Amino acid sequence: MKTALFRFSSMVLVVAWLLPGAAFGQDAATFSKEQLDQFLAPVALYPDSLLSQVLMASTYPADVAEAAKWSKANSKLSGDEAVKEVESQQWDPSVQSLVAFPQVLATMDTKPDWVQNLGDAFLAQPEDVMDSVQRLRQQAYKAGNLKDSKEQKVVIQEAPPPSTTVVVKESAPPPQVIVIEPAQPQVVYVPAYNPTVVYGPWMYPSYPPVYIPPPPGYGFVSGMMTGIGFGIGVGVTNALWGGFNWGHHDVDINVNRYNKVNVNRQLNVNQNNVSWKHNEVNRRGVPYRDTKTREKYDKRVAGADNRKDYRGRDADRDKARTAMQDRQKAPDRSAGGTRERAGEAREVRKETGTSGGTGAARDRAASASATRERPSTTKTAPSGSRDSALKGVDNAKSRQQASRGKESRESMQKQPRPAGGGGPKGGGKSKKS
Repeated sequence: MKTALFRFSSMVLVVAWLLPGAAFGQDAATFSKEQLDQFLAPVALYPDSLLSQVLMASTYPADVAEAAKWSKANSKLSGDEAVKEVESQQWDPSVQSLVAFPQVLATMDTKPDWVQNLGDAFLAQPEDVMDSVQRLRQQAYKAGNLKDSKEQKVVIQEAPPPSTTVVVKESAPPPQVIVIEPAQPQVVYVPAYNPTVVYGPWMYPSYPPVYIPPPPGYGFVSGMMTGIGFGIGVGVTNALWGGFNWGHHDVDINVNRYNKVNVNRQLNVNQNNVSWKHNEVNRRGVPYRDTKTREKYDKRVAGADNRKDYRGRDADRDKARTAMQDRQKAPDRSAGGTRERAGEAREVRKETGTSGGTGAARDRAASASATRERPSTTKTAPSGSRDSALKGVDNAKSRQQASRGKESRESMQKQPRPAGGGGPKGGGKSKKS
């Protein structure tokens, strides 16, 4: 009895975990506040410009995995130099920008499930994700672990009024907004910290924060044991082109920076800033988590067409390749026809027993060759009637030609042979009887 009860309880816990928000009376497709804080804990204290790139990139988990492998194989490259090296890759620009920070990709590569959860949450609930970031920053600030340093500036601003298009929820942003900026605009330090320490006592024991230890070899100092540690600074100019618009709950793109680093995918230069939008074509078949997001982004047919053009296999190139293949096949067809005619000639010689063929057999070969080589100037008839008609014509010609040959041979046989054998006419003396 106790065993059965234990199994039942375990099943309930599993179902509650698989159905986010079930224990809180929320829609199963919605991440709860507790889950969002759990997912955002490892990155909420990143500088705004870097965090916005991480959130955008997390919506393309397959690209992130490939970029992490590339970064590992090219570990000596970072910053704008690394971003230029991956211009030809088919990854989304937000993912390409992260190769500037190998330590970030190395961190994301250790927990692919977490990356996908982060991206799914940002796609389905961008406002809630940004509210979660502010909640966590407030916690770290109150705990005394989020403050100015030689690596970063912590700016507290009055919360901008929400957009008229945003519905105010219970999780509305706090009255103040905490912005984190690099202390030097062109040098970005990636922070590392233990969420169970930096945020103070964790608010949701049932939802412990995700903790990702910093990858070795990137110079993280021991300061993270008591607060926030920093790795080696990365020099960037244009690699980070995203930033938060806290009032509108979205990410804005700096078009000027974006175009300087994404030379093959330019944005409209007449716009100073544009709001980021997820590109489902770059999702590369990774399924979306919930029905609402699938209905919004999962356009497989259109996505396949766009992806084909995106990789350079456009219609003109397809036509050129088809024409080349046809030209390459032309000699084969000609050679095949020559072999076919040679085979028919051998059949004729076999039938007549001569090297060149005589009589009806030779006539049939000539007729077949003329029929094959003569260009068609009439409309194509149905297959059955055309074959029957051609067969009748060939048979009639063959019989007529065979009859003429027979009559000629019989006429020659009926003519009397001259006396004296084959000697010249009048060339010999006659013998008296």
